[in-house]
Amino acid sequence: MTTKGKTRVMPDADALAAIKAPLLAWYPTVARVLPWRERVTPYRVWISEIMLQQTRVAAVIPYFERFMAKLPDIAALARVDDDALMKLWQGLGYYSRARNLKKAAQIIVRDYGGAMPLAFDELLKLPGIGRYTAGAISSIAGHHAAPAVDGNVLRVVTRLVEYDGDVLKDATKRAVEDALRPIYEESVVSAALNQALMELGATVCVPNGAPHCDACPLKNICRAQKHQTIEQFPHKAAKKARRIEQMTVLHIFDPTTKRLALRQRPKKGLLAGLYELPHLPGHVTAAAVRRALTDAGLPVAHVKKAAPARHIFSHVEWDMTAYDITLAPSDTDAVCESGAFLWATPDELQTTYSIPAAFQYFLA
Repeated sequence: MTTKGKTRVMPDADALAAIKAPLLAWYPTVARVLPWRERVTPYRVWISEIMLQQTRVAAVIPYFERFMAKLPDIAALARVDDDALMKLWQGLGYYSRARNLKKAAQIIVRDYGGAMPLAFDELLKLPGIGRYTAGAISSIAGHHAAPAVDGNVLRVVTRLVEYDGDVLKDATKRAVEDALRPIYEESVVSAALNQALMELGATVCVPNGAPHCDACPLKNICRAQKHQTIEQFPHKAAKKARRIEQMTVLHIFDPTTKRLALRQRPKKGLLAGLYELPHLPGHVTAAAVRRALTDAGLPVAHVKKAAPARHIFSHVEWDMTAYDITLAPSDTDAVCESGAFLWATPDELQTTYSIPAAFQYFLA
């Protein structure tokens, strides 16, 4: 059991050695059929693991298949146009993941002859690859003795041994990684063991709701199950409240050219380099919107209040009011060439410009 106010020291390898045999026997009988498991290559493992960060498996599958069809190898990823890459990633969120994929691919082409390194320490040198992803690639594609400790694995292990370290801290992740390492070996067993732990956390020792302990191959050695302390693990320190930002989103449509106004976001910061609907800070009135657009040289015909929306990021929340704006007939080519906005056709919205989910509410 844990001691209130005191973090338990992680047990040595003997305390976790017992999980190996039951996990390796259980995993082949329950493993989900997933496209990155059907044909294992370092590239496919890498892309799938990056996509699966912060994203459900069911949502990732179509993105993964489309990504592989367009960018089948590291060389293709290294040379892809930035806008095309962002369009492929649109909807997955956390767009820095995609930018780091391309940066890493370019390094692999330049420094590794286009072949992805499989040694854990070499993988850690690449942009966007942390200890978990390096462990997953190294073990699953390279069969090296590398634990891969993500949220699923942390949840399983902290319940197994009743460890109350804060799972949001790197020190806790390293402690779990160190405790698991002795049960790994330089063989395909490491690939199966990591995937079994991931599968157990994703489908049995689940993140939301009650775990399915009756179906767990480790139920007889789980201390939290034995002591009925499952709800106490994993332990997470309270997060800071999100900052709330108010804005007024402008859906500006030119009926003459059938185009919609967009802007490209700054190259650094939140949603860097993506395309957005123009917006004003705060919640402003229709009259204020009309004045702002008139000052920008746009011939406004109609301003109509649209449905509001709210979008949540990890550290900030956007509280968005919105207006549908229709331009009056005019020399819109001159307006479009002014540089104030980028004007996109319906086809370009679908195929060219990557517009993050925060603005998709207003594009239905």
